[in-house]
Amino acid sequence: MNRRHALIAYILVACSLAIVFIARAAENYKGDWTMRRSDEAGKVEFALITHRHGGTSHHESDWPVSAFQGLDVAKPGKQEVKFTIARDAGRFDCQGYLEDGEGAGLFQFAPNANYASQMNSLGFNDVDADKQFTMAVMDVTVEFAKQMKAERLEGLDTDKLIAFKIFGVTHEFIESLRKEGLKIAEADKLIAFRIHGVSPEMVRYLRQAGYQPSEDTLIAMRIHGATQEWIEQLKKEGYDHIDLQKLIAFRIHGVSPEFIGKLRDLGYQHPEPDQLVAMRIHGVTPEYISDLRSRGMKDLSIDQLVSLRIHGIN
Repeated sequence: MNRRHALIAYILVACSLAIVFIARAAENYKGDWTMRRSDEAGKVEFALITHRHGGTSHHESDWPVSAFQGLDVAKPGKQEVKFTIARDAGRFDCQGYLEDGEGAGLFQFAPNANYASQMNSLGFNDVDADKQFTMAVMDVTVEFAKQMKAERLEGLDTDKLIAFKIFGVTHEFIESLRKEGLKIAEADKLIAFRIHGVSPEMVRYLRQAGYQPSEDTLIAMRIHGATQEWIEQLKKEGYDHIDLQKLIAFRIHGVSPEFIGKLRDLGYQHPEPDQLVAMRIHGVTPEYISDLRSRGMKDLSIDQLVSLRIHGIN
């Protein structure tokens, strides 16, 4: 066999292998879909279920009805349906049945052959087949990737783009935080903000109250429940503009407006924040104080009460 024939044979084999690979990839990325009515107008509850790598993946959320090309969800009665969901990363071809807008069926995913190279040109160079499927499900568009790239965020990669879509990190969310004075530049922090509920409104409230919270402090406040409403309750008890780290310590150890009120009823007017935390750490409760008084130990200071508990006086 001369070199020309050998080259042609090699090309034919390579093409055959490519066709087999594509066919297997398309076969692997298939699964089930379900659809139910949503409480939100113009949307349906849509789920995609796949069985891969020995496990099951289930993604369900509210989708706009406009996402389903060739489908009339408002049509009454039972109907056989075929529809398409077109995404930058690929296309979902779906078929099945609906009855009064609810039903189920099968889907097959056809990846967009140009998507990985488009993302690679933006610096997202690890888009494998599994990630491309996930990015199609989450609708990670090329335009969205461009927007996030323009934000100049530290640690931004393909996985972060997917997480942004899952948790709702958008250009608008980032800009609204920056308008409140945060110079946020880490992708991980933005995801944590969304997970724990750090909002522009929260930042605005704290800044108007005279605080300059760091990103980590904002996250810690949300984790431990130091909310605006709770801070306002503390103000009514006379604790205005307490250091944010002390507020977090209050939440961790259980210093509450109710606790402060019970201490006031026992004659302890406005203890220092550190004293309140120490009382909770060592178990100096209103009940403990009342019990000591019933045994004749009256007029004890907070420091004395804490010392008694430390030394095991019950």
